[in-house]
Amino acid sequence: MPADRFHFHAGRILRRAALVFGLAIVLGAISPFEILFAPKAELWSRWQAYDSSSTAVIDHGAWEQFLKVYVSRGADGVNRVAYGRVTDADRRALGDYIAGLQQTAIDRFNRDQQRAFWIDLYNAATVRLILDHMPANSIVDIDISPGLFARGPWDRKLLNVAGESLSLNDIEHRILRPIWRDARIHYAVNCASVGCPDLQANAFTGANGEALLEAAARAFVNHRRGARVEDGRLIVSKIYAWFADDFGGGEAAVIGHLTRYAEEPLRKALEGRTAIDDYEYDWGLNGAGS
Repeated sequence: MPADRFHFHAGRILRRAALVFGLAIVLGAISPFEILFAPKAELWSRWQAYDSSSTAVIDHGAWEQFLKVYVSRGADGVNRVAYGRVTDADRRALGDYIAGLQQTAIDRFNRDQQRAFWIDLYNAATVRLILDHMPANSIVDIDISPGLFARGPWDRKLLNVAGESLSLNDIEHRILRPIWRDARIHYAVNCASVGCPDLQANAFTGANGEALLEAAARAFVNHRRGARVEDGRLIVSKIYAWFADDFGGGEAAVIGHLTRYAEEPLRKALEGRTAIDDYEYDWGLNGAGS
């Protein structure tokens, strides 16, 4: 392992371990192990290059077609993936799409194209991961990451882009979050879980990225797994605890973010609140019929 990669992983583990018990006390609903699995955004400078003048477009048509066939809204309002119905031909097409993305010279594109590229690559690779490990009840059970504190698949090098081996965590925490510094990224990348913001039924593109991010944020915040008030208590997704800094830092800032996207009656219920009462998350697989 190159020295910079070793230092990133070792440093991240040590920093998270040092903070874990104090944070666990503050965020009583969050277990120490869950805190360790919420990496900080730490830029991998290799991926900073882009071409602001580029008008080139990346084709996500194959991914769009896959999503149209296999993603549907469940009765519970959660987008579900029909993993069990994916044909061999469509699995091959998904693999070909991912292979094509990995051959893309991504530094030659503008930022909008790059954002869509990384989001779609993350989501397509996650779906392929689930398909490769079916039957599965939860992505957490796909325990293939290396390292003492690792859990699930997120640190396994599953991809290779422009000669660099990448994990899902690399894409989310070393590319998407630190480059774009946009909390809505959390509504775009999907971890194949019921508690996660939906896997969108459309591929992200350079043209639709902003609209999809806004729609995804609004949909999650106004679904009960995003935020709700029950018996006078404000209960929100653990995403807002794991990545509180991305949402402004602190519970009041998170509530401010929720209010921005909240519709009635949630908006009214958030008025005057400065504290969160509980956090929840469902790691169950987002499969159709699960």
